Amino acid sequence: MIQVLDALTIDQIAAGEVIERPLSIVKELVENAIDADSSAITVEIRGGGTDSIRVTDNGCGIPADEIRTAFLRHATSKIRTAKDLLSINSLGFRGEALSSISAVTKTEVITRTRDSIIGSRFTIEGGREGKLEELGCPEGTTFIIRDVFFNTPARREFLKSKTAEAGAIQECLCEFSLSHPEIRFQLIVDGKPKLKTTGDQTLRTSIYYNFGSELTSLLVPIDVTEEDMHLSGYIAKPEYSRGNRSYMNYFVNGRFIKNNVIQAAISDGYRDYLMNHRFPFTALMLELPPEALDVNVHPTKGEVRFRNEKAIYELFFHAVKNALDAITLIPEESIGTPSPEKTDIVSPTPVEKSPEPFEENRQSRDYEQQKIRTVPIVRESGIRTVSESSSFKELSAVTDPVSDHTEDSPADEPLFLKENLFREEDTPAFRIIGQVFDTYWLIEYREELLIIDQHAAHEKVLYEKFVAKMKAKTGLGQKLLAPLVLTLSGREKECLENYREAFSGLGYRWEDFGDTEILIQEIPADFLNLDAKEIFIDVLDSLMTEQKGKKPEMILDHLATISCKAAVKGNNTLSVREAEALIRDMLALEEPYHCPHGRPTTIAMSKSEFEKKFKRTL
Repeated sequence: MIQVLDALTIDQIAAGEVIERPLSIVKELVENAIDADSSAITVEIRGGGTDSIRVTDNGCGIPADEIRTAFLRHATSKIRTAKDLLSINSLGFRGEALSSISAVTKTEVITRTRDSIIGSRFTIEGGREGKLEELGCPEGTTFIIRDVFFNTPARREFLKSKTAEAGAIQECLCEFSLSHPEIRFQLIVDGKPKLKTTGDQTLRTSIYYNFGSELTSLLVPIDVTEEDMHLSGYIAKPEYSRGNRSYMNYFVNGRFIKNNVIQAAISDGYRDYLMNHRFPFTALMLELPPEALDVNVHPTKGEVRFRNEKAIYELFFHAVKNALDAITLIPEESIGTPSPEKTDIVSPTPVEKSPEPFEENRQSRDYEQQKIRTVPIVRESGIRTVSESSSFKELSAVTDPVSDHTEDSPADEPLFLKENLFREEDTPAFRIIGQVFDTYWLIEYREELLIIDQHAAHEKVLYEKFVAKMKAKTGLGQKLLAPLVLTLSGREKECLENYREAFSGLGYRWEDFGDTEILIQEIPADFLNLDAKEIFIDVLDSLMTEQKGKKPEMILDHLATISCKAAVKGNNTLSVREAEALIRDMLALEEPYHCPHGRPTTIAMSKSEFEKKFKRTL
């Protein structure tokens, strides 16, 4: 039987499209506060916003005789007809926010207009109206939201942790403070201040309060006008980059959005300056006529549609690229100043030494992150590559390029691939012949010639060492004389807390330092020759892209990056003794044939293959 739903059910269904989580409530209320011509907005939350949310502004207020109407569905002061949707100048316009919020929360509003001497108080719970009464209060509006989803408890099951919800709200306030630097924003979480801006109308100041002094010192200004479009703001020099896109901020007519066209334009503008899988910081403001875009394409108003996407792409691309081309991109180094990684170390108690006798090189190379899978065949040179997907049995049958037949004899299986071959008593049989191209070591072992890539081998050794230490939680920390200060977003802090045990297992020690910063006091002893701060950020950025619910052990997947940075590079000369120690360590591993990125560490050519090539045998 078909029947019309009751009003409360309709309101809760409609609320589900607009109010997904506490963040949605904060976003809608702050947008309304901005539209009300406020110069100061304070947001206070408890329990990640599920327990309570208070949003206070000093805007124009709501007239007493319009308060009840404001909570009706599709009641708004922003537009009058459908034609107005084509030229929207406000952040809110649908008239769904207050109705949706009050349908799933216990809501209280206290407000006074600027021309009134007395204010009003109104309550509404789960869509059911309460009392409307007069009250003395300052001009502006305060919304107090309690018990989010109290009447739809199933919705609470889909919320993230209280820390995660609070972090999302903090990022939202960061976005508002960037897009509206003329407004003083304050965020208080469980009684503790997390964000406070000055409202001095300066974007650079807002960036400083949100991201810290290090990033602010690397900003490059943008100010470009093309016909009726104006693009302004800042981008960061390429030396500041992150492992995900969370620091790419761009706004259209004061609205924070996500847009594939703009994202592609910015990335292409940085293409010549950043390595693969590195992303820049941007805070760019686009102003254009309201009729040139459509913001009414998504319930959360987080997406827009441009009338001329090509022009938008060209504007962002050329603005970013020209700004980067115009600055000096050579990093400044102080001549004669020791590297802080090597000097700012407190002399510690004896620390476990790395098994490698050679110095770890600090420079890194940008290797492709995808697995290299090879086929177990004899190439024309007669050299076999050990394949990750190949078993010992598969490698025992290979194609002979000379006699053009298949050899099935186990005797022709590469000796160094035989199981249990690299026993300690066997390793003295190795003889180092020499090195070619300052990268590859030639090893004679019985009737095999082994060719070992020193970088891939060292990378594999370090990776296994890091993994073992993290699993055993035996990573030793080295105290820093000058601790490292990092400014983190709410989501980054939450991610770090989720993976605290894994980071601690490597040897990192830190503590909170203010509202948005941490103080790294110890770094892994293995990282003394590396930029431990850069590695910390890289791994944190990578972990933030993992799906919810992944275990802390997922950090193992990112230790390959650390190993690559720490490993000795090709073209770095090693002594025979150093090479011998490295080879022994590599061959002692359970699976020594591939580096963490999947590249082979070793290839082999047997004596019989030499003899075939020189026509000694057929």
